[in-house]
Amino acid sequence: MRIFVIPLLAFLALPAAADPVEVDVELALMVDVSRSMGPMELELQRKGYAEAIASDEVTRVIETSFTGRIALTYVEWAGDGLQRVVVPWTIVDGPEAAQAIADQLTATYDYGMRRTSVSGAIRFATYEIENNDFIGLRRVIDVSGDGPNNDGRPVTMARDAALEAGIVINGLPLMTEDSTSRWGIDDLDVYYERCVIGGPGAFVVPVTDWADFPLAVRRKLVLELVGPMPEGLWPVQGRTGATETGYDCMIGEKLRRERELIYGEP
Repeated sequence: MRIFVIPLLAFLALPAAADPVEVDVELALMVDVSRSMGPMELELQRKGYAEAIASDEVTRVIETSFTGRIALTYVEWAGDGLQRVVVPWTIVDGPEAAQAIADQLTATYDYGMRRTSVSGAIRFATYEIENNDFIGLRRVIDVSGDGPNNDGRPVTMARDAALEAGIVINGLPLMTEDSTSRWGIDDLDVYYERCVIGGPGAFVVPVTDWADFPLAVRRKLVLELVGPMPEGLWPVQGRTGATETGYDCMIGEKLRRERELIYGEP
């Protein structure tokens, strides 16, 4: 029998596994770039998020939090399996780090992609939160989009899996006139309320005009970082709660099948 003796120094030379970094919030920003939005809308989204992340309101909340830092990732998504990581998990602990992310977001502008898989975005974000190098006091998925799920697994399945993992999902439905398409629905805010969001304090902030987008994102980020806002600070015109009771959460999939028959699109 051969016995291998490994010197103690060999063990000491092995790199130690880094301990996870504690942060106040692990925040996954999941941003819709499906082809129902044109280049102008895609650019407006990047600029709106950049402006909000680097704003005084957001950086002040981060600096005065329990740990003084959050971990953030910015991911663009479309169909099932189509996710593009624009900003990998990054610590934000003040204005300088926030501005660096804003600069990264606005350095270039990418193309849109096909289909709308809200479920795929939630699944991707859930995996990323579960497998990053941070431990958040709260874990949040922030989903923005201009249409219902029409690709991949049902959105409620992805939502429920995230909730079981202790993750909160908030929504920013884009209900702008210039983002409507044959794949859209008129009550997207209700769809997000009933089918997408969930967890303690989950909420929806609808956007009905692109001019309001930067402010809506800023309001939403503050809410996600500090929880429910003090009364009178920023009234949020949105909905809370998450239940599909009395609402068809498969509406996007049904519209896709119907309109594929009409328009012949795959």
